[in-house]
Amino acid sequence: MLSKQQKNINYKEHKISDVFVLLCVMNRLVSLLQNKYFLVTSCFVVWMLFFDRNDLMSQYEYRSQVNKLEEEKAFYIKETEQTKKDLEELTTNPEQLEKFAREKYLMKKDDEDVYVIVPEKSPQQ
Repeated sequence: MLSKQQKNINYKEHKISDVFVLLCVMNRLVSLLQNKYFLVTSCFVVWMLFFDRNDLMSQYEYRSQVNKLEEEKAFYIKETEQTKKDLEELTTNPEQLEKFAREKYLMKKDDEDVYVIVPEKSPQQ
C-alpha cells in the first residue's frame, strides 16, 4: 500500500505532466496563430463558408430549389407527353373525338338531350 507521501508525490507528478502537455498544446496553438499562411487560409475559409454571397446556407437553398425545379420539369414533361398522345388520338380517331367533346364540353347532337347528374354531398364530408 502506498503511503500518503507517495500518493502526494504521484499526484504532483501527474499534475506536472498535465501542465506540461497543456503548455505544449498552447505553444503549438500560438505558433499556428503566428503563422501568416495559416491565418490567411483560416480567414479565407471562414469568409467562404459564412460571409460570401455563395455561402453554405445559400448553396443548400440553391440545391433545394434545383431539386424542386427538376421534379416540376419531370412532371411537365410527363404531362406534355400525355397531352401529345391525347391530341394524336383525337386527331386520328373521330369516335374518340366525339367522346371527348361529349364528356368534357357537354356537347350533344341536335336530336339528343343531355342530363347532368351531380351526386349530393353527404353532411359528413
